[in-house]
Amino acid sequence: MTGFILAAIGGYLLGSIPFGLVVTRLAGLGDIRKIGSGNIGATNVLRTGRKDLALLTLLFDLGKAALAAVLFRFAFHSEAVGFMAGFAAVIGHNFPVWLNFKGGKGVASTFGMMLVLTPVVGVCTCLTWLFIAFIFHYSSLSALIALMLAPVYACVWAGPAAITCYILLWILSLWRHRANIKRLVTGQESKINFKKAK
Repeated sequence: MTGFILAAIGGYLLGSIPFGLVVTRLAGLGDIRKIGSGNIGATNVLRTGRKDLALLTLLFDLGKAALAAVLFRFAFHSEAVGFMAGFAAVIGHNFPVWLNFKGGKGVASTFGMMLVLTPVVGVCTCLTWLFIAFIFHYSSLSALIALMLAPVYACVWAGPAAITCYILLWILSLWRHRANIKRLVTGQESKINFKKAK
């Protein structure tokens, strides 16, 4: 029980670090929350026109959940504790204590924990995101479909802990993307421009 409690707290605090906000401020771009969608994730950082900062944000957001998952998994020699830490990191990204619990969507962080805890599932989920994104050019739609299929992939290449965790994260993603879903339905959702960030 101690391992789960520490994993929840440690994972949440790691996940709460708002790297998108930090890197854009250090680069002199101001508050990313006042740009584009107001999100602190890599997709919104891309809207500043700085692909390098967007990539850096993506790597940091991937890394913080991955680090939490790996750190606690090996510290307590428990896969379940690792999933708890990774899940808590995604919660931290979505609801960071440092930003009045107003954070990002948690997609990159979810991918990060998947890649280290269930590599095959993580790779398949990331490839699904890329496939949908290149066809439809909607980041939100890509995330929703990729995370919906993650539990299916987990049924084949992982175990019950992964399946349960990824179902919960997909439900969380649906909630966090509810505004995007409305815009998708009405045709008002912003598209990804792979050629040149606006």
